[in-house]
Amino acid sequence: MIVRTTAGLVKGKAEEGVLAFLGVPYAAPPFGEHRFGAPAPTPPWQGVRPAVTHGPAAPQAAGEDIGLYAPDVFETGEDCLNLDIRTPSLDGAGLPVLVWIHGGAFSIGGNGAAWHQGHRFARDGVVCVAINYRLGFEGFLALEDAPLNRGVLDWLAALEWVRDNIAAFGGDPGNVTIAGQSAGAAAVATLLTMPRAEGLFRRAIVMSGSASLVATEQEARDYAKELATRLGIEPTRSAFARLSPSELVAEQPPPLAGDSGGLNASVPIKPVIDGDLIPAVPLAALGATAHVPLLVGCTSQEADVFVRRMAADVDEASARALLDHLGVQIDEPGLTPAERVGRAFTQHLFTRETRWIREARPAYAYEFRWESPVESPVGGGRVGAVHNLDLPFVFDVLDAPGVERTAGPDAPQDLADAMHAAWVRFARTGDPGWPLDHLRRF
Repeated sequence: MIVRTTAGLVKGKAEEGVLAFLGVPYAAPPFGEHRFGAPAPTPPWQGVRPAVTHGPAAPQAAGEDIGLYAPDVFETGEDCLNLDIRTPSLDGAGLPVLVWIHGGAFSIGGNGAAWHQGHRFARDGVVCVAINYRLGFEGFLALEDAPLNRGVLDWLAALEWVRDNIAAFGGDPGNVTIAGQSAGAAAVATLLTMPRAEGLFRRAIVMSGSASLVATEQEARDYAKELATRLGIEPTRSAFARLSPSELVAEQPPPLAGDSGGLNASVPIKPVIDGDLIPAVPLAALGATAHVPLLVGCTSQEADVFVRRMAADVDEASARALLDHLGVQIDEPGLTPAERVGRAFTQHLFTRETRWIREARPAYAYEFRWESPVESPVGGGRVGAVHNLDLPFVFDVLDAPGVERTAGPDAPQDLADAMHAAWVRFARTGDPGWPLDHLRRF
């Protein structure tokens, strides 16, 4: 199971009846002379490079185990511009390709997360590629003498690598679907409207994402200047390069730094409208992308459990005032004030973002409504249909670490079968199995 890539030979391994090639570099390590620069070509290597373990994720703050989701711990390192490939066989050719972009508010995460491993897609005839990319300030801080949107340039470099190499792994470079969840979905929405990304994919999947998660260049420049002033340095590439990656990570704000202003205001680190790579707010440009089949949706209770915990003592009058402030109506009967506030923030942060995308252009739409019966260990009542819970169903990995403690021991396999099959159909044909602009509820 040795494959020749444009940079050299890689050797993978067998994994659950498919072949896995892990930690394959698609660009040079973005540190040293390449720090804060555009992704540089991968230096070629001699001999055969082992590709049997996940490559390092980008430098990031350690994640907090809150008792929900997978207990992922990411190895981080400088050689972080890498990707994982799962393929059914090297003997075939022309298989559909799914390129996965992980979430994490552009600040945390990695392609090694347990809930989005692609071996079951490969089992069902779809070559699955999952990428790492620069996060936080390394990828998105607007320094005066460095290219903007370095993390976005990483996405492009990974897609160009797929175009140039995926046929050797059995995939069809002309039949690529880009997909992501949360910030990864915002990445997909951004790529949809980028002129430089045209021709690198045929279809797109936006899960719990946004088409407006961007900053203006002025906002980004001002942010960098404020940070530089606080650190006592200039907002330049050379000045920030004197900080180690870990020192820079320590200066980053939490992934969600507020929420009353909506999802865009709650994510402090994000792509920048530069008039070139990202010409405009993606939402405003989505109308011109109707020729690209799109699957878009979210869960019905994305933020509920987290907000319910914080709003446990809210009374009816305060809840009503908050809903009026958010401009959200919750007509569902029988909810407590805290439950109404939780539902309101789900709509304010996620549901309306999905609705805006659907209003901007035709799309296959879904809503994940299955509610986990598990009591949240961090308070707020039952987990419900929380953010991220749809991932192990889409990837058909209900046996992955962390799923049982979040979804319970009886998570419905038939639901995973249905969702996974729909995503496979979409990657193959651009049709998940229900009418365009019909809301499919899972």
